[in-house]
Amino acid sequence: MSGIMGKGVKEMIKAQGVSKSYHDVLALSGVNLDVRRGSIYGLIGSNGAGKTTLLKILAGIYRQDKGRLEIDAQDVFENEGLKQRVIFIPDTPYFLPQHTIDGMAEFYRGIYENFSDERYEKLKEVFQMDTSKKIESLSKGMQRQVAFWLALSMMPDLLVLDEPLDGLDPVVRQRVKNLLIQDVAQRDMSVVISSHNLRELEDICDSIGILHRGEMVAQKDIDDFKSDVHKIQVAFRDMPESRLYEGMDVLYREERGSVSMLIVRGRKAEVISRFRELQPVILDILPLTLEEIFIYEMGDIGYAIKDVFI
Repeated sequence: MSGIMGKGVKEMIKAQGVSKSYHDVLALSGVNLDVRRGSIYGLIGSNGAGKTTLLKILAGIYRQDKGRLEIDAQDVFENEGLKQRVIFIPDTPYFLPQHTIDGMAEFYRGIYENFSDERYEKLKEVFQMDTSKKIESLSKGMQRQVAFWLALSMMPDLLVLDEPLDGLDPVVRQRVKNLLIQDVAQRDMSVVISSHNLRELEDICDSIGILHRGEMVAQKDIDDFKSDVHKIQVAFRDMPESRLYEGMDVLYREERGSVSMLIVRGRKAEVISRFRELQPVILDILPLTLEEIFIYEMGDIGYAIKDVFI
């Protein structure tokens, strides 16, 4: 069966006004989400932000109470044809009791039409595990490798991952990231991945969405996030403090003797031009990590932060 994901459509996932409650607890409130085909989208946020709930709605496990979430203009929930192409790896992968790796492969082979025996055998060389072993006897890290092995053998068009790299050693983690990037590049697969390890997401993601208390507070290409927020190191001979910050969108400020360290939001050229007009004796634009951007974006909406300059 050919993939149902139409190659002519750039936008693969679109969510509008998605809300979900559990009894009297509001998990998601009016969330909008846009994910391009053939991209890796990172979903980040504070604890309890609603990330797992959103991923399970995306995977068709939960149904939203309000709003729409579509993959190629199709509803996901109870859509068997669409779910053939969408694979979800939860934060704690589940396998049938007493099943070996080969046994679980046989189980999925009977469910997913695009399960590839060729891919399964090729990945056996990558993961190098005894496929006759019962999965429940393996370590948590090895079980997570099995989850990736089987998921990629199903040749999905969309892979949804919830904290997928926890428990993997650095070598295996890099191996898995390379496999994801390979499938995105070669098969136009899309990936939505939630993780608290922002440095890891920074390596592989094209775009990022930030959830907080059930709301999507920011969603941009990762390069746009970095172009909009800047770490500035600046010092002046005789500069009144009031002039220094006039017209600046300063998210954070720290004084180190005569040198000021600032996080400033704005277009890079405009920010640099504004500071140069003030004739500083020192002006450096320092690189920001995704982790720092997240912290200061969250601080700007009132989420408590500490001094995290690195």
